[in-house]
Amino acid sequence: MSDRPVLGSNETAACVVARHPRPLGGDTLRFVGSATLSLTDRILNNRTAGEGDSAIQQLGIRRKPDWLRAKMPGGDGYIRLKKIIDENKLHTVCQEASCPNMGECWSRGSATIMILGDTCTRSCGFCNVKTGRPAQLDRDEPRRVAESLRLMKLKHVVITSVNRDELSDGGAAIWAETIHRVHEACPEMSVEVLVGDFCGDKNAIRIVCDAKPEIISHNMETVRRMHPAVRPQAKYERSLDVLAEFKASGLVTKTGIMVGIGERDDEVLEILDDIQSASRADVLTIGQYLQPTRNHLPIDRWVHPDTFVVFKAEALSRGFRVCESGPLVRSSYHADEQAIQLRRILS
Repeated sequence: MSDRPVLGSNETAACVVARHPRPLGGDTLRFVGSATLSLTDRILNNRTAGEGDSAIQQLGIRRKPDWLRAKMPGGDGYIRLKKIIDENKLHTVCQEASCPNMGECWSRGSATIMILGDTCTRSCGFCNVKTGRPAQLDRDEPRRVAESLRLMKLKHVVITSVNRDELSDGGAAIWAETIHRVHEACPEMSVEVLVGDFCGDKNAIRIVCDAKPEIISHNMETVRRMHPAVRPQAKYERSLDVLAEFKASGLVTKTGIMVGIGERDDEVLEILDDIQSASRADVLTIGQYLQPTRNHLPIDRWVHPDTFVVFKAEALSRGFRVCESGPLVRSSYHADEQAIQLRRILS
């Protein structure tokens, strides 16, 4: 692994540990903590040079290396899945977050359903899901999700959601109803859920855990030092506590991180240690950060595939039972295959 300093010097530290001045997609409802440094002069196109700050840099999106080539959408499987999703007015994180694997996954009959609407109350610096004040809660959504999944006839499904910090339970009740309905409609399907932190509300977390999804996941996303910039309304320790709650409930626990957003390799190993110390999580995903738009955090480096192999070996040596690590890996990438692999290990 490279030991070069990545945004670690005094000269460049100001670029990585703070919130950008303009929220992505709209105003948010909640802000946790205070910004300590400004990112404006390095990463955002909020202003143009000449508006009082000649140091403003209008950065483009870096050219992708050859190993980051995703499959274009198409084929019968893709068309069939898209038809079901559109007819039932569902949201998918594949579309909302501009996932590079959508073509491959949809073609093989795999998609990640996103519940609780399509508007998030947070504004993470890496995420392309729109932010702002969500519409009124859709109480019929759990039924539509279950019916859609019955038609899809999948073996494994991943369900995620936007954050709904304006709700007293963060949407936990809708989460639980969705899981119950999917289990009833699709008894042969295993359900994996990727949830937020519910602002650390243990009662809300318990409501979701009590619905007994086969796998429950909460993404750490990035290393401790990068959290104020990458997840300004989240907390590193709180996310570790959420994973610990999952494991205490006896559930298979999963998390994910991205690299290439400003962390150092030694910090990647540190977060692996932190996750295992807090929760003994079972499954880990590690993928390359891709900048969705020019108003998101910049790509600091392209992590070579060989380094992802090293990360995987390090994760497995620390106690993760399954690790999916590669440039195009996302939280739900090959989640069905991970579930099969995990069942074999646990059996």
